[in-house]
Amino acid sequence: MTTMKQDDEELMPSTLIGKPIRVLAPPGRCQFTEDFTSVPLLNTWKISDTSSVLRFGLPDPTQPLNLSTCACVIAMAHVPQTVIRPYTPISTNDQIGSFDLLVKDYGEGTGPMSNYLCNMSVGSHIKFKHVDNNVKMQAPFPLQKVAMIVGGTGITPMIQALHATLGTKYNKTQISMLYGSRTSKDILGKELLDSWSDESRLTVTHVLSHEPEDSEWDGKRGYINQQLIEEHFPKPEENNFRIFVCGPPPMYNALCGPRSQKELTGVLYQMGYKAEQVYKY
Repeated sequence: MTTMKQDDEELMPSTLIGKPIRVLAPPGRCQFTEDFTSVPLLNTWKISDTSSVLRFGLPDPTQPLNLSTCACVIAMAHVPQTVIRPYTPISTNDQIGSFDLLVKDYGEGTGPMSNYLCNMSVGSHIKFKHVDNNVKMQAPFPLQKVAMIVGGTGITPMIQALHATLGTKYNKTQISMLYGSRTSKDILGKELLDSWSDESRLTVTHVLSHEPEDSEWDGKRGYINQQLIEEHFPKPEENNFRIFVCGPPPMYNALCGPRSQKELTGVLYQMGYKAEQVYKY
C-alpha cells in the first residue's frame, strides 16, 4: 500500500491518473460507522469549470478507508439546513489515511451539498458515516460481461467497479460502458477512462446531449438509447452478465425505472432484459 503525500503543485490527483488498483475489503471493515464522524479536508483539485476532486482525512490516518466495492459514504452538512447525501469515493483501499471524492458543483441553489463541498477550505471539517447494507453487488464480480450505463457523477461507483475488475490480470470480465454527459468538457474522469480503455476488456462510448454543433467532437450525440444498447451490450438472452446503471433521475426513469424501484421498466424492460440482470446504483 502507498501513503498519499499532499503536494500543492500537483495538477491532477493520483486517483485520476493512476492505474487500476484492486484492494478489496469485505463489508463491516470501513473506518466510518453508522455514527457520523468529523474529518478534515486535506486537499482539493479543480479539474473542470464545475468539478473538483476533494481529498479527506480518515479517523485513523494510519489505515485505509476499507470500503467495500461498490459502496458509498454518506456526508452531512448544515447549509444552513441539514443536508445528507451519499458519495462513492474514487480512491481505493490502497490509499492510506485519506479518501477522494469526485464532486460536480451544480451551483448555488441547485445542489446545496455539492456546492458546499466544492467551496470548503482546506483544513475545515465535515461529517461522514457508512451503512454496511448499501453494497449493491459485492466485488469481485463473477461475471463474463458487465455493461455500464453512466450519467454525470454516476461514474464514481463505476470507477470503483473498474478498479476491482481491471486491477488484476486474473479477472477476464469484459466491460462495455455507455457514458452520457452534457458536453465534452463535462466528461468526468475522461483521462482515466481513456488510459484504461482496452478493446479486449474495457470499451467506453461517450454520448453528449448538449455539445455545441460547431465543436470538434466527432463522437456520439444525443442520449443513450435502445440503438446504442443493442450495439454495445450483451443480448437479454445471454448468460453470466449484469447491467450497472448510475446517473441522474431522468436517466433511470427512461432506461430502467427509478432507482428506488425494484421493478424494471423503461427501455431495458422493453428490450427484454429482466430485473435481476440490472443493478441500479
